[in-house]
Amino acid sequence: MNPLILYGIIFVIALLSLELIFFAIRMIRHPDRAEVRRRLRMSLEGFDEKEATDLYKKDLLSDIPFLNRILTYFPGVEDVRLLLEQGNVQFTLGFLIMLSMTLGLSGYLAAYMLEQGHLVGILAGAAAFMLPTLYVRYKKKKRMAKFEEQLPDALGLIARALKSGHAFTSGMKLAADEFDDPIGTEFNETLDEINFGINVAEALKNFARRVDCPDLKFFVVSVILQRETGGNLAEIIENLAQLIRERFKFRGKVRTLTAEGKLSATILYILPFAVAGYLGLSQPEFMKPLFTDPIGKILITITIVLMIVGYFIIRKVIKVEI
Repeated sequence: MNPLILYGIIFVIALLSLELIFFAIRMIRHPDRAEVRRRLRMSLEGFDEKEATDLYKKDLLSDIPFLNRILTYFPGVEDVRLLLEQGNVQFTLGFLIMLSMTLGLSGYLAAYMLEQGHLVGILAGAAAFMLPTLYVRYKKKKRMAKFEEQLPDALGLIARALKSGHAFTSGMKLAADEFDDPIGTEFNETLDEINFGINVAEALKNFARRVDCPDLKFFVVSVILQRETGGNLAEIIENLAQLIRERFKFRGKVRTLTAEGKLSATILYILPFAVAGYLGLSQPEFMKPLFTDPIGKILITITIVLMIVGYFIIRKVIKVEI
């Protein structure tokens, strides 16, 4: 590699690492800043003024002004922002990008310094680059699963509140106070939007867009239709809560039936690494050509690609939509 390119990569890694360290220090010294940012974002959701929109974007995308201006021009930024919000992580989109770039360049540089070649370096860099996004997706999946688990009980509480004479928003307030994150947080955010002047139907639609939960969409549609056509809202919500509970039980049975396929996939993925590790320790000379010979490197690359393809195929086979 050209020394200038190598020095440039090291400089970029050092620069990004310093910014990440400064961000971590700010988070440690001001742990409540993320909550203040979230409350500010909610207070600006219902306004159309240009000043409010600019402040909203600056707060949302990055704390670094020039990076914030750059990110506003990229397509798909809103989807990534929504992913961060659904995962309830404490960093901004700008931090996610800088962390991904730092890990990606470090992975490429580490592979190159180990003399694994450009192709292995690119694969290692790409894998390291995706790690922060995969972490956020894991956080989102875990949080949405907890939301689905809490939803039937929260709807049951709202239905009982309606039967006892409370208004719909009062029932939502009871659920928000009774449950912790995520459902309590999301109900509170919806109530804040209503209090700031957004009508109930729009606030519920924002609720459904903000939370990736099909069962919640049934609740939102039911409430909006009832407000337009009339009917017993308490009975509708109570029946919906019971339906969601039954679907949740059925999903658990399906998960049990597909556990064998998931276990088989796990064994198939662990086995090659276990065999390679055993041979590397017991017969290192036997494994050495696989990492030093050009043909061996090509075989490793093909193997990794096929394992990734196999992972998605097995995942599609054992994934059953309910």
